Formats: sequence, structure tokens, C-alpha cells
Amino acid sequence: MDRPGPRAAALERGGLGLDSRILSVFQAKAVGASVSMQGKLSLALVLAALTTAGALAASTVPSLRALRWLPAGVDLTDALGRTPTECLSAAPDAQTAYRVELGRAAFRSPLLLGGQAARAGLACESCHREGRSNPDFQFPGVSGPPGTADVTSSLFSSHRGDGIDNPKPIPDLSGPASALKVSRAPDGRALETFIHGLVTDEFDGAEPPPAVLDGLAAYVRALSPAACPPQPTRAAKAADLVEDARRAARAGLMALDHDDPAAAIAMVQAARGRLGLVFERYDGPGLAPQRAALTAADRDLAAVLVQLRARDPRAAGQLRAWLENSDPWARDLVAAEPRSLFAPSRLAALRTVAR
Repeated sequence: MDRPGPRAAALERGGLGLDSRILSVFQAKAVGASVSMQGKLSLALVLAALTTAGALAASTVPSLRALRWLPAGVDLTDALGRTPTECLSAAPDAQTAYRVELGRAAFRSPLLLGGQAARAGLACESCHREGRSNPDFQFPGVSGPPGTADVTSSLFSSHRGDGIDNPKPIPDLSGPASALKVSRAPDGRALETFIHGLVTDEFDGAEPPPAVLDGLAAYVRALSPAACPPQPTRAAKAADLVEDARRAARAGLMALDHDDPAAAIAMVQAARGRLGLVFERYDGPGLAPQRAALTAADRDLAAVLVQLRARDPRAAGQLRAWLENSDPWARDLVAAEPRSLFAPSRLAALRTVAR
């Protein structure tokens, strides 16, 4: 984890936006994988979906990452304008809280999964929004009806791909433990083993740092129906994504306190991923200053990554400075939010153009 592999390096160099060349490679492989599948998947449907994605990229429609896996006709004011509330239990002690924060950030980071999933911008959270499920997830070549995914798809995995189209319903990780197939018992390592296989085999990801793997298991164990807020959903806000980035950065500092630069690198990568989700929403007239501020914030995090990989002792100070300096541009994002693609009115207009 000290030095990024060529795939991760390419994604990192893309900064806030997904490199169009990477997306083209992904689209080509999606078609190739779909041709080789022997199930009921219609090649015409996949080609139509990818042609639509290409048409959107070439038009004036903003490129929102989640549009790649939302079904046609979905209400974007609901699918993109609202998000589930998180059912996260309070940690019983500081060490557990640290592990949960590592896992929470990694759960939201596309670079955790690697391979074609990372190229498409997918993270664990894409299927399990806020640790729950996603009834609107419908990825070409991987899903059947919305809310399903084929976890043995050759599109994402060179290890587990079985050439059979068999999408299954996406489980709610915050639902009853009895409904989940893997034990969360803390005295065993079944959950860690399952997550490790999911990352490295199911999605062809790199070996995660041990602390990040333990953190992912701690985060999933901390999800509980007993911790669900009264309201099942809330409005999607820039401030929440920025706070996710800050939490990831703070987890990175805690990793450095634990003398774990590999985990710190994963956390800074996760922070950059959340900024990217904010950046794509600030697409429109008069929002160039906000995009410039986000680009600068991302560039500062990229510089921290360079320092972390070089074992530069100044990395911690730079990461603290990033956190301390984040308030002004974060406040400006909130002020400009009514003009962004967080606004229901703009999402409704986007639905009209895109669909």
C-alpha cells in the first residue's frame, strides 16, 4: 500500500474527475464481458445503456457518477436528492471508534475495490448506501432488476467470474443479523475473511492494509437496526460529504498516531473520493469558484499522499492544516448549494434532459 499500483495511480492522477480514457476502457470491457456471459442478459440492452452514457458525456448534461448505475425512469430528486440515514451504533471505546472510522471511510472509497469497479467509481456504498441497501442500483452487465447485483460477474472479477447471469438482491447491512449470511460475531474472523475475499477476489482489489480490513469489519458490525434514526432518509447535502472527507482525514491522522502510514494513505484517498462527489454536483453557471476551491483542496490532499508515501514527517502537519483550512471553502459550498445539483429543482431538470 506504500506505493500505488498502476491502476490506482491512474485513478489518483485523475483527481476529482474520472478520467474519460478510463471510462472508455471500462465501457469496452463491459461489452466484452457481457458478450461472454451465457445467461439472459441482452447485449442490445448493455449497448444501449453504454451508448446513453456516452451520449450524456458528450452533451451538456452534467456527469454524475451515480447515473451510471441508476435505472431509466428513476426519480432523480429521490435517488440523488435524498440519502438513507445511517444506522451506526456508538463505539464502546476509543480503539473501537478508531477502527470504525477507518472502515467507514474505506467503505465509501472506490479505490478499496480496485479493478473495473474502481474505474467506474463504485464503492461498497454504491450498493449499500449509508450501510443499508440500494433499491435503485442497476449496473449494466451486473444487475437484473433494480436493487440486484451479480457478485460472480466476470465484468468485475477475474477470480470469481462464472459466466452465468445470476444477480441477487442487495442485502441491507443495517437490517436484522438473522437476514445476513455471514456471522458478525466479534470472537470470530468470519466477517473479516468474507470482506477480504470480496475486495481481493470479487472485485480484483489490492490487498487492503490490515487495519483497514479490521476497520471494515468493525464498521459493518457497528451497523444495527437498533441504531437507525426515526427518519429513514434525509436530504443529500454538500456539508455531509465534506464532513465525510474530514472524518476520513481525521482517521488518517489517527492512523499516523498508530504508526500506520498504509492506513493513512487509504484514508486520504477516501477523503479525495468524497470531495469528488461534491465537485461533480457543482456544475453550472456561476459555480466555477466553488469548483476551483474543491480542486485546490483535492490538490492539497494529493500532496499529502506524496508525503505519506515518502515517509515525510511533515505529512501529519499538512493534513492537520488541511482540516483547519477547510472551513471557509466548506461554508461557501453551503451558501452556493441552492444553485448546485444538490438542489431538487436542478435534479428535476436533469431528469428531464437525461431521461
